[in-house]
Amino acid sequence: MSLALLTDLYELTMMAGYFTAGFMPAATFELYVRELPPNRSYLIAAGLEQALEYLEHLRFTEADVEHLRTVPALRSVRSDFFDEYLPRFRFTGEVWAVEEGTPVFPPAPLLRVTAPLSEAQLIETALLAHIGFQTSVASRAARIVQAASGRTVVEFGARRAHGLEAGVLAARAAFLSGCASTSNVEAGRRFGIPVSGTMAHSWVMAMSDELSAFQQYADVFGGEAVLLLDTYDAIEATRSIVASGLRPRSVRLDSGDLIVLSRRVRDILDEGGLADTGIFTSGDLDEWRIHDIVSAGAPVDGFGVGAALTTVSDASSLGAIYKLVEIDRGGVTTPVMKRSVGKPTLPGRKQVWRVFEGNVASEDVIEHVGERLEVPSGVPLLRRVMSDGKRDIEPLPLSELRSRSKAALAAIPERVRRIHHPEPYRVRFGPALRATVERFATRDL
Repeated sequence: MSLALLTDLYELTMMAGYFTAGFMPAATFELYVRELPPNRSYLIAAGLEQALEYLEHLRFTEADVEHLRTVPALRSVRSDFFDEYLPRFRFTGEVWAVEEGTPVFPPAPLLRVTAPLSEAQLIETALLAHIGFQTSVASRAARIVQAASGRTVVEFGARRAHGLEAGVLAARAAFLSGCASTSNVEAGRRFGIPVSGTMAHSWVMAMSDELSAFQQYADVFGGEAVLLLDTYDAIEATRSIVASGLRPRSVRLDSGDLIVLSRRVRDILDEGGLADTGIFTSGDLDEWRIHDIVSAGAPVDGFGVGAALTTVSDASSLGAIYKLVEIDRGGVTTPVMKRSVGKPTLPGRKQVWRVFEGNVASEDVIEHVGERLEVPSGVPLLRRVMSDGKRDIEPLPLSELRSRSKAALAAIPERVRRIHHPEPYRVRFGPALRATVERFATRDL
């Protein structure tokens, strides 16, 4: 698959226009979210690794160029755009970004690109797709893991994802935010995520009777067997397991009133001497259902979550944007600001400073790069990750990013992180940025 054509046509028409006009100044774009989606009080940055991999390998192949010659919107473009510029194209810019797994709060930038204008323009679609999608999944996953209150959460959503690659990347983002494992085997291979799964209802239905299905499954998988109870009657299935002498590692409930059923199943297992057999639940779970199950004290040891993660079913579009904030005009670096009603942008390159009181974050301050922060305890969140089109540092293992994310989220006040009725986190502009915004908002065009 061509990386260069994974973009919107208007990125290419603008590239051709810049080339034809000989207009290739350095430009800075920032990627951010204007406002939190419903039911969110924070975001978890994710997808940077895939974004950087894309930038490093971005090329126009001969087949790409030949195809673009046939695109009607580009037919009037000068031939040297196709013959000389596109074949030599490489991303040569600089990227600053928030580390994956970091809690972020709009409108703080997650990523900043400085590059020749046509390069920075082309990559908009891919960066938004990589960062926006995984950030959306990671943000939901963090809430679901929090709702589980220490119980295991397994990502189960590949079959609900909007495409196979989306399922793989959703599994990565979910693991980054604390899910213990995934059902997606390719995600396990590619990212080193633990893989787990149980049995299907079809296994039980295909056998002559339910108990035979359980016994044959246990014969294959031994002490690791997880037996699915609710194909016919979960309570009767539990009783038959106890009576047969089987000792599965866990049993799974996939339907019904999970609070009531888990209590009845737990009682039967305990009375039958299977106190070590866990109870795992699934079936259209999200953070609210999990929160209710946990709050009720139901004896559930783990949760399998599918569509709520891979489709981010409550807020399927994050609304990430990528906007020009600064451009070189005649050798002078000039901030720019869009003033559209309801969609203004913030001018100039920016850094985000996280201010702490002890070990707890108290606010984020967004300020122009190079401006001194008036609060001495501020920690900068954006760091340089690429220069001259090449990475500055080696990527961290996903497991380490996961550990860092857990610690970073724990530093956000509990009142901001809670599932129900969270309080907003304080984000403000530094004095220099505030002055620039006010100047742009009032000046004549």
